[in-house]
Amino acid sequence: MTTRDEYVAKLQRQLDQWNADIAVWESKARAAQADAKKRFELELGELRAQREKALYNLRLLESASASAWAEVTHGADEAWERMRAAIEKARKHFEKA
Repeated sequence: MTTRDEYVAKLQRQLDQWNADIAVWESKARAAQADAKKRFELELGELRAQREKALYNLRLLESASASAWAEVTHGADEAWERMRAAIEKARKHFEKA
């Protein structure tokens, strides 16, 4: 089993990668035609919302007591899975464009 610090570091690395992906897609959205831009912005809005939830759960993990850590980890895992699904959906969308 990983320690809390290892777990938090792993999630932070994943979040950093997702932030890099989102930055690339935001750049594509800015350069897109008006109709495509609207679709990109909708997709990015969903990603940003999921990212905020994931970041919130990461901060909870960082500050959780040892006794509460297992419970908080479960919530973080669920948030991370939703973020992963949103990223994959967006990746497919932006790769088509």
